Amino acid sequence: MPGPLEGLKVLSLAQHLAGPFCTMLLCDLGAEVIKIEPPGNGDPARRNFPFVDGISSYFLSINRGQKSITLNLRDDRAKKIVFELVKQVDILVENFRPGVMGRLGFSYEAVSARNPQIIYASLSGFGQKGPYSKKPAFDMIAQALGGTVSITGEPRRPPVRVGFSIGDIGAGMFATIAILAALHEREKSGKGQWIDVAMVDSQVALCENACARYFATGEIPEPFGSRHPLLTPFQIFPTKDGYMVLITVPDEDWQKFCKVAGREDWLSDSRFQSHKKRISNYQAFEPLMNELMKTKSTAEWLALLEPAGIMCGPVNNIAQVVNDPHVKEREMIIEVGHPRVGKLRVTGTPMKFSRTLCKIEKACPDVGEHTKQILSSMLGMSPEEIEELRKGEVT
Repeated sequence: MPGPLEGLKVLSLAQHLAGPFCTMLLCDLGAEVIKIEPPGNGDPARRNFPFVDGISSYFLSINRGQKSITLNLRDDRAKKIVFELVKQVDILVENFRPGVMGRLGFSYEAVSARNPQIIYASLSGFGQKGPYSKKPAFDMIAQALGGTVSITGEPRRPPVRVGFSIGDIGAGMFATIAILAALHEREKSGKGQWIDVAMVDSQVALCENACARYFATGEIPEPFGSRHPLLTPFQIFPTKDGYMVLITVPDEDWQKFCKVAGREDWLSDSRFQSHKKRISNYQAFEPLMNELMKTKSTAEWLALLEPAGIMCGPVNNIAQVVNDPHVKEREMIIEVGHPRVGKLRVTGTPMKFSRTLCKIEKACPDVGEHTKQILSSMLGMSPEEIEELRKGEVT
């Protein structure tokens, strides 16, 4: 079966990470994504290391399955081609700084005039309006200004960036959700619309729990390390050979843990008889827990706690993750084919469907790999016309 978005066409003017992550998700779901890149070097992300046989692993990880066409967007002939493509696609995704698309001649007004049904998604650091809208922003700026780094890290230590680009990826995911919602609405109204997704907005939305606690108490949330602010034990603990997560939510789980771990004396200790009391006495509680957890290896604890129904898990490094048998069976690490390099490993999609399966079969395209195909099949250009554009440095 084809993917659930089979038949939809996406025109991508997206670069770097936030926009391409969005278009990658749409491509994984079955949409045909046509990526417009500058002639020559293409998307700047192609130059990010490390490389696998000359292919940027960074670019590969977020541009799989897409088609690449090169166009010099400052050339009037290229602009004409873009507008002809606009008439044949359902979605346009861009992540330039606000105002750039307008200066290039591809504002929402100009594009929707050619295709009133188009879903036009703009991703940016601060959004299309607001006092910061014209400022540049990368992932770290969004994480910082949106509050994420202020609650990440260890207590009384400097703020810490999340270990992956949640500023970009969060915006890419929200944009994908918004696009799908706009497509659904278009079925009723027959009209397209402009979607405005900001990286900073996305971080504020993802900080929902911290914001809720501030609204409720007036206290500014601080980093807790791996701890949960309201429950304990609910964190990462050191073991004899590594680290693991231990979670107790109902009182019954704490009682079972104490019995299994051989610390039934803690059940009668007034300092530790509820989450609230354990948090109030955390300075005494944490050293005792660390000392206890270091008496066994991670595997030994898992073998002891899991049969008792206590929630726990290992802290895996990336090598352990990609080789985990469960991760493999869930097809979260797959191989895709590249025309020059052969088979390459990439992460799979977490979106699993019972009928309309997501199929990830192709790696990222070479710069302009599909220029001739797209210009010929979608716009009906002859080989001579395409060659003339190449010689004129339009493509």
